[in-house]
Amino acid sequence: PWVWLHKVAKVRTQSNTNMTTFDMASLKEYVRGEPLGMAAQAESTVLLPFSHSNLKQTNFMEVRLDLHMSIERVKDKLHTHCGTQPGSMKLILRDEMGRDVATMTDGQMLGYYSPQPGFSIHIVDLDPNSLSKGGGIEDVSQIEKYVMSDADYDKRDNTYRKYKEKKLAEDPTWSLEKEMAKKNPLMAQRLAEKEARKPTEETGEEKAATIQVGNRCEVAPGGRRGEVKFVGRVPELQVGFWVGVQFDDPQGKNDGSVKGTRYFDCPEGFGAFVRPDNVEVGDFPEEDLLALSDDEGEI
Repeated sequence: PWVWLHKVAKVRTQSNTNMTTFDMASLKEYVRGEPLGMAAQAESTVLLPFSHSNLKQTNFMEVRLDLHMSIERVKDKLHTHCGTQPGSMKLILRDEMGRDVATMTDGQMLGYYSPQPGFSIHIVDLDPNSLSKGGGIEDVSQIEKYVMSDADYDKRDNTYRKYKEKKLAEDPTWSLEKEMAKKNPLMAQRLAEKEARKPTEETGEEKAATIQVGNRCEVAPGGRRGEVKFVGRVPELQVGFWVGVQFDDPQGKNDGSVKGTRYFDCPEGFGAFVRPDNVEVGDFPEEDLLALSDDEGEI
């Protein structure tokens, strides 16, 4: 291996007069096949994450650097990860809290700035014409996209729109969810449970029969008290029975009307329509929040 290493190094040295001591050390490590884990890395090796001024949505992995590397060489290595030309980079070393520690300048070694575990490098792209400037790479909304008109889409065969139209013509209740459930037992079970929970014209009818206008009541959730003002169906809402309640306090959502249709009168914010199952009628007097407490003897 050492004979081969010597030959490779000789060839590289002849073809690249700029080969550095670090290049030689890297080549030697590669030929030896030494492991790259933390336990085997040199004492001068550091792992530093980095960020980029223009690439705010991109998460970069840590880069393996050596404290003996020049800042120029650090820029060369970062260039392969982010694409910014080394000459257009300004490197800022940041601590574990994201605070700027130093601006790293060419001519210095990385170790001069003493990067510690948890530190990171922030790349400032100085190129005014950078493709990544202003979200040019990450913001896909800036990319002009082809938009097909409905007329052109309708001319195509075997489209989802035509498939959907065909299925709805065969079954007006068809949906993609139902179609997928035919081949997926788990989805079929979930669809059946969903259908079972769907309200019908009779939803709440039995409980509604026990509630009368004028009853005092308490509404769940929250134990809100008030008076029943309406019992029946509300076409503007889902099918089934509803109870209109005027609360003692402004804990409602309306003034007794729904989408322009009035069902009872009350101040705005005091009225609400709730399902009968959430209403309990009985002796629920209006609470006097200013009354003296029998136990405490104070307001």
